[in-house]
Amino acid sequence: MNILIVDDESLQRNLLAGFLAKQGYTAIEAASGEEALHRFMADAVGLVLLDHRMPGMGGDEVLERMKTINPLVPVIMITAYGAVDTAVRAMQLGADDFLEKPVDLELLLTRIRAIEERFYIADDAARVEEAIDVEALPVRLIAGSPAMRQVLSLALRAAPSPWTVLIQGETGTGKELIARLVHLLSPRREEPFVALNCAAVPEGLFESELFGHEKGAFTGAVNRRRGVMEQAHGGTLMLDEVGELPLAVQAKLLRSLQEQTICRVGGEQPIPVDVRIVAATNRNLKQMAADGDFREDLYFRLNVIKIEIPPLRRRKEEIPELIRFFLAKLDSRAVLDDQALQQLTKYHFPGNVRELEHILQRTVTLARSPRIGLRDLPPEIRDYRGPVAEGDLVNRLAEIERQLLIEALERHQWVQTKAAADLGISERVLRYKMERLEIVKRK
Repeated sequence: MNILIVDDESLQRNLLAGFLAKQGYTAIEAASGEEALHRFMADAVGLVLLDHRMPGMGGDEVLERMKTINPLVPVIMITAYGAVDTAVRAMQLGADDFLEKPVDLELLLTRIRAIEERFYIADDAARVEEAIDVEALPVRLIAGSPAMRQVLSLALRAAPSPWTVLIQGETGTGKELIARLVHLLSPRREEPFVALNCAAVPEGLFESELFGHEKGAFTGAVNRRRGVMEQAHGGTLMLDEVGELPLAVQAKLLRSLQEQTICRVGGEQPIPVDVRIVAATNRNLKQMAADGDFREDLYFRLNVIKIEIPPLRRRKEEIPELIRFFLAKLDSRAVLDDQALQQLTKYHFPGNVRELEHILQRTVTLARSPRIGLRDLPPEIRDYRGPVAEGDLVNRLAEIERQLLIEALERHQWVQTKAAADLGISERVLRYKMERLEIVKRK
């Protein structure tokens, strides 16, 4: 990546350029605002390190002009120590971050790599949306949050490999959607995608469902039947709610995966199968393995590539677009007013995306007018006032902390210095918490 260093002090430029070169980056130097704009136009710049206080054209003006030319280029403003007002102004003009002098080089490298990773993930997400036929997915793919773009990035990188994928996430987050996405992005896309809901199979029929059976293998087996592993030959088999597999069946599944063969119930001859497994669960398989409720060797066999889907409460910026999609799917002319939309966005959605869809179905059906207001929403949403106390203590505290941070940021129009002062913490602590809790400003 080309990094433009703008600073009137040659010593500072040389220090930063030397450090960045050792890290594998190409440094482009500019000693003034005018030279910076010239280099910015002439070279492919991926990131700008911009000193605020320079003779002639200052950092604010350079930043404003650069953002006019290319609003997407990330800029890190370098300010004098303690110049809080300067930093606030820079962020309002479009700076992505700021550092104080003297620059902490390790902190600078951390910020640069975080920006690089955001670029990679955004590029991967765009490639996913270009590569797939949306009609092949059960619902529209909406990934407007950093957390979901990370999921798309992982799916894109995992898809070409033959390795097993384990998708973890709460009920209603869209695990089957991501499983189908992995299949559609893989070399197996033209072959079958078969899904088996392990939670819906009676215990006595698991072997038959997985491996099939021969005629007369048991009472009621009047014909030979292929199991899902045979049906998915050459393609992808999704084992949904894989944590519900009985231990005895787990052992047989593990052997089939290792030997790439199956044996139908009542049969004698092994049958070769070529199938890619995508397992999904809302349970903690690692803990289940530790407790003896899931085979540890099968857990390791399934957990080659893990994709965790965040709950809807961690990607609330997607709620307005999801609402538009579901209303269009219902072929409804209904419109939510600002109060109703705000209350839905505030709600914690224990049932995730599926719950949102069902809420809209009920609300649209029962509303007396196409304009849906607060009074039309179900009581549990209309009366909701704050984060729910659910899950273990760590998750509960994290969700409460996230809500408090978002509320403080919204009170101060997302000016981080003011929000940090309101919360009684430093801005650096606020930034760290925002990154950890994946808080981004809603568009």
